[in-house]
Amino acid sequence: MIIIGLLIIAIGAFCQSSCYVPINKIKQWSWESYWLVQGVFAWLVFPFLGALLAVPEGHSLCELFTADNSFRIWMTILFGALWGIGGLTFGLSMRYLGVALGQSIALGTCAGLGTILGPVMLNIFFPEGDYLSRLTASVIIGVVVTLIGIAIIGYAGAMKSRSLSEEEKKKAVADFNFPKGLAIALLAGVMSGCFNVGLEFGSGITFAESPEIYKTLPATLLVTLGGFVTNAVYCLWQNASNKTFGDYGKGSIWLNNIFFCALAGLLWYSQFFGLALGKGFLVESEVLLTFSWCILMALNVVFSNVWGIILKEWKGCSRQTIQVLVLGIAVLINSSFLPQHI
Repeated sequence: MIIIGLLIIAIGAFCQSSCYVPINKIKQWSWESYWLVQGVFAWLVFPFLGALLAVPEGHSLCELFTADNSFRIWMTILFGALWGIGGLTFGLSMRYLGVALGQSIALGTCAGLGTILGPVMLNIFFPEGDYLSRLTASVIIGVVVTLIGIAIIGYAGAMKSRSLSEEEKKKAVADFNFPKGLAIALLAGVMSGCFNVGLEFGSGITFAESPEIYKTLPATLLVTLGGFVTNAVYCLWQNASNKTFGDYGKGSIWLNNIFFCALAGLLWYSQFFGLALGKGFLVESEVLLTFSWCILMALNVVFSNVWGIILKEWKGCSRQTIQVLVLGIAVLINSSFLPQHI
């Protein structure tokens, strides 16, 4: 059962790491325009459809959103909005570092901090739940090893920056800037970890009769709703500032752009749909349940680097740089499964 759960999470991670490929097919739209439209699918449409799977026959989704759950609902949405800030900076990290390095640093930070912040924040508001007991020595060791993996990957990025000429850097990643990209990626990772905090706050917002594999999907909808608000405000402001509202009126490319935005949104949402389903198969292991967020993020890093290699972002780097990168990936993978064996 545990193997099935891990495989489902891995499939979701692969889909997420592939979501930027359809975006490259979008035509004649500014960043803010396609980011907003794909967000409608990624953060509203597909999460809503997913949440409906958690609704037993004879009930409605609205029954979960009551005054009794109001505090948890608003906290879930709040941390979703904070995660939304991480999503904005996440895109910038890939602009300056590329898909492989940008996702590696941001998601690695998100994996470690997201795992710890969830129980810590819950324990602050609900000390009677003793949520800190989840942070066992094995979990903490896993987080520390994750941060070591991030540092190794960051060092590989520094080696890449030193070894390539300016022309080679621009050819691989047009706006490559390691110092700026590193700072933005770390900020993105910290804020993105709020997604898991939101999931923790929303964990009780579900029907008791719902299948275990679907129980976190209503909380996922609330988190992405908060993130959508943050991103929509920023994108609309950018539309106004850059005078790009005209993008939405380009009828000749609507079908193409809507299709690829929807595909990107579906691939992105697959990671959290897969996480929900996968956790349903991990109930036998409390350690893996606590660490499932870290597992998802680490696998996202692995697959993002596969795409980075495919997209030739590391082309021209020395063999030593690639070896350091691979070592960092290996450490991240090991950190995800290490707590189960300590």
